[in-house]
Amino acid sequence: MSDSLKSLIFAAVMCLVCSVLLTTASTGLQHFQEKNVILDKQKNIIKSVGLIQKEETYSPERITQLYLDNIKPVWVDSDGRLNDATQRGESDIPLYIYLKNDGIKAYIVPINSRGLWGRILGYLAIENDGSTISGFTIYKHSETPGLGGEIEKEWFQKNFVGKKIINREGRFVSIGIAKGPLKNKIPSKQEINYVDGISGATLTGKYLSAGIMEILHNYEPVSIKFRKNLIEKQPAEG
Repeated sequence: MSDSLKSLIFAAVMCLVCSVLLTTASTGLQHFQEKNVILDKQKNIIKSVGLIQKEETYSPERITQLYLDNIKPVWVDSDGRLNDATQRGESDIPLYIYLKNDGIKAYIVPINSRGLWGRILGYLAIENDGSTISGFTIYKHSETPGLGGEIEKEWFQKNFVGKKIINREGRFVSIGIAKGPLKNKIPSKQEINYVDGISGATLTGKYLSAGIMEILHNYEPVSIKFRKNLIEKQPAEG
């Protein structure tokens, strides 16, 4: 057997072995990857309602316990009714209820918006008045670091707290992201419906604003029920 043939056989065997090892490793780690995805989701949901403090360190077990103790996943139908998984309809959309003192303190809307370079994923928490934002988190995006990537920073996300998704007349307008600082760019009576934008990241703000508006519009039936006190401050049973 020639040296060239031996080299080719050796290379083929090594490729096969490496392929098997990589496949085995990937399969073996899949369970841990799925577990981490769930944990990250739980962490960002409870973060959106202020249950995680920046200066503290949280173990995976504590994050899961905080989630289980305070959050109830439900489904919302087109009429704004809250259903548990057993009552879920095909067109129902997911919602997370924040429970405090056995009542509904806030509800959390999943955000999946277009960005400049990819999808922007996060959670937007709204108080049980159906209009006031109590928290906002971004946990996945592909925006440019130092520009649109600033959406993951605490300073940007804190801008949303206390803002309203309805105007002074009580009409739904969502929450918009200004082109840079609000001052001198947004009329004072509309400032409650806008947050400071990111300089140099106009398109990221534009796409995220549009995405949030579309998503919140889909959740408007349940928001209206909260505004009108048509939902008891107790979660759906399940």
